[in-house]
Amino acid sequence: MNKGYVLITGASEGIGYEFAKLFAHHGFPLVLVARNKTRLDSLAKELTATDHVDVRTIVKDLSLPTAAEELKTAIDDQKIAIEILINNAGFGVHGLFHHADWKATEAMLNLNMITLTHLTRLLLPDMVGKDRGKILNVASTAAFQPGPLMACYFASKAYVLSFSEALANELSGTGVTVTAFCPGPTRTQFQKRSNTENIRENSFAMDAATTVAVAYNGLMMGKTLVIPGFTNKLLAILVRLAPRKLVIRITRYLEENG
Repeated sequence: MNKGYVLITGASEGIGYEFAKLFAHHGFPLVLVARNKTRLDSLAKELTATDHVDVRTIVKDLSLPTAAEELKTAIDDQKIAIEILINNAGFGVHGLFHHADWKATEAMLNLNMITLTHLTRLLLPDMVGKDRGKILNVASTAAFQPGPLMACYFASKAYVLSFSEALANELSGTGVTVTAFCPGPTRTQFQKRSNTENIRENSFAMDAATTVAVAYNGLMMGKTLVIPGFTNKLLAILVRLAPRKLVIRITRYLEENG
């Protein structure tokens, strides 16, 4: 496919940052979205200098209810056609649900599910109309089982996986593919923001660049589901075979501080 613009949400750090670098390396023009203007501008300058691609930046808090519509308007104002959408922005809230700050939980649910879905709905018609396009939604291995101590986060990722797989089926034959990317624990700023720096599951965390390379290849091949790493693939299978109560107990153990 000719290299159209790639829209990456949550692009200023972690997995989004690695996606931006990888797509730029392969010559794709970019639209990078995040809340932090300083980091976005720095990344745009870096990628423009090293890979000589066009990089646009849009500063937006995607946890707000109006964010997707405002982002689509900003893109249209610049007369940019998006051919690849990377719905990466997201965060987690750790702790007992009844103790968690509701505003943080609400913002997480808006970002992880509502904005992802709304932005997909806004950009998808143009892709289908052109018979071409790719969408990658960042879910998680958290999507495969309930997660005590991160109940809403795990549930939000289960939504992303279910939505992505259903949408991929709906779009079969249109020229547009949908990929659900399910990384396991990954070394990013996610742990610091969600206060999960010391939980047990971090013992088998992967680095972001490695997981993104796997996701990129799967996206370009049109795969519906991408799980990076042997351990993550194995766990995704085991949680479907093991007794549900056992899976939930083990998940809670992994979510506790070691």
